[in-house]
Amino acid sequence: MNIPDDIHNYYEKLVSQHFSALKLEDSYDAEFLADLVCVVLNQLPTRYIRHEVDMAFYLPASERFEMENNVKVAASKALAFMKEHN
Repeated sequence: MNIPDDIHNYYEKLVSQHFSALKLEDSYDAEFLADLVCVVLNQLPTRYIRHEVDMAFYLPASERFEMENNVKVAASKALAFMKEHN
């Protein structure tokens, strides 16, 4: 088993999807975005998974909605923090 390849935090995918939806890469450089990802993920709980399909089939819609909302709130706070301290 290779942990970096087999296991990951599902919130990483949600954060990446949210950043893409906001098109943050159009406004900020890679260094800023890498720091921003860290600040966002540090505000969120971890949810380790092995297979994306597990989350698709076994995650209730209400929990998925809550996780996505948590990402939006954390990203908003982190972006405000990063802008203030950059």
